[in-house]
Amino acid sequence: MRLKIANRAFAAAAATAFLVTAAPVVAQEAAAPAAGQATTAKPNIVIIGTGGTIAGAGASTVNTGDYDSAKVAVDKIIAAVPEMKQVANIRGEQIFQIGSESYNDERMLKLAKRISELAKQPDVDAVMVTHGTDTIEETSYLLNLTLKTDKPVVIIGAMRPGTALSADGPLNLYNAAVVAASKEAKGKGVLVVMNDEIHSARDVTKSNALKVETFRSLYGPLGVVVESKPYFYRLPARPHTMATEFDIDQITALPKVDVFYAHTSMDPKILGAIADLGGKALIYGGTGNASVADYMEDPLKEVRKKGLIVVRATRTGSGQVVRNGEEKDDENDWIVAADQTPQKARLLTSLALTKTQDPKAIEAILYKY
Repeated sequence: MRLKIANRAFAAAAATAFLVTAAPVVAQEAAAPAAGQATTAKPNIVIIGTGGTIAGAGASTVNTGDYDSAKVAVDKIIAAVPEMKQVANIRGEQIFQIGSESYNDERMLKLAKRISELAKQPDVDAVMVTHGTDTIEETSYLLNLTLKTDKPVVIIGAMRPGTALSADGPLNLYNAAVVAASKEAKGKGVLVVMNDEIHSARDVTKSNALKVETFRSLYGPLGVVVESKPYFYRLPARPHTMATEFDIDQITALPKVDVFYAHTSMDPKILGAIADLGGKALIYGGTGNASVADYMEDPLKEVRKKGLIVVRATRTGSGQVVRNGEEKDDENDWIVAADQTPQKARLLTSLALTKTQDPKAIEAILYKY
């Protein structure tokens, strides 16, 4: 729970002072190479700051869940981890200073376009993004589907503010730099590095409100970071970045798609209200195998009659929805989201709508990615 801090002046001072004093002891500079010994130029990495808990500050060093997010500038966050200088040439750039719960399509597109610009520059070898953890899985997935680069793009966040005794942000940032600087990260799509693990943006999701091990992948992480070295154990199987039909440089806006999460004792009128808001599709986050309650079937049919694409997804967080398994999808002209979570199905459906209005073609895209 994010609570407002009464003494903001103290919080700001604490953020600056503690981020620096809490930083690990800087290792000694490596000795200069001997005469005639070859040297390898360090890669150039741009870190884009967007806010979030990694830029947060609490009133006390024991506050791990009670703090203000998005308070510390990205340059100060970078300065708190001087070990990164041994890994790469680092520079920061602040694009937002928000909690990630405040992201919307416009902000995600702005960030994606800026990363695309940077990735085209020959003097930029990789891009990192500090991001709030609440919606990191959505932003990273959009980037994974739309960026046209094989350069490493690594997203990182923190579950505890930099002022906390057990702040996880500094090590997450260092590990992300290690991954971004590695040749092994090239061509693997957008990566999320948290808690010593390397995740594919396609699979990763936040699973706990407070724990540092909150980020999980449905099929396991791609790899881990151990003692300043990334180890990859599997590859993304689904198309991403260079291999998708979506190009961020050609997208000016995303069609409106909403999500409705099913629960007991739902009010059927809500579906009609959502349909009247001007959206192009509705993700129905149903129970179990995306089941639709008997008293919600007719209202959901009306949503389709109003022209919205109806996508059945499961609210369980994992598992593939079976077409015609629980519902009469063929008869109702509904489609299913395969194994996409409702929040990721929303983004992918929106992108699909930039290419086609045909439900079957959209469903094929949901299964493809």
